[in-house]
Amino acid sequence: MVHAAPGPFVPGPADDLTIRTLPVFFGALELLLNAGVTTVAEAAFQDKVWRPRLTPLLSLARVRIVHCVVAPDLAFERILRRRARNSARLAHAEPVPEDAAGWFRRHHEFDRVALDVPSIEVDTTSGYRPALDRIVAFTNDS
Repeated sequence: MVHAAPGPFVPGPADDLTIRTLPVFFGALELLLNAGVTTVAEAAFQDKVWRPRLTPLLSLARVRIVHCVVAPDLAFERILRRRARNSARLAHAEPVPEDAAGWFRRHHEFDRVALDVPSIEVDTTSGYRPALDRIVAFTNDS
């Protein structure tokens, strides 16, 4: 959808691309779950986006939440590096170096998904803590 967006595109909260992407993302997720496909849905959505759209799907799947965390300064550095390497990242309203203070504030205000399902926190500072085999075991627990 990023590559098909008409230009010039300016990302921001509730921009046209985001508004069109959410129903596609969750519609594809519902389609896969209804077909019995084991699915990993990855996105940095906040609770206000995840919860109302995942709640109707809880009867279709054993939902597990893997919440990745990293120090704000490292997250900021990674975002800047990814944006420089991948033009598709321009679809995200990501910070530029001059926006560090505002970005750090938003990072601390992030409202992670809050569903009454099993969840695990994974530190991605250097690899994965807990280790990937433990994360996989968590997702496979009944």
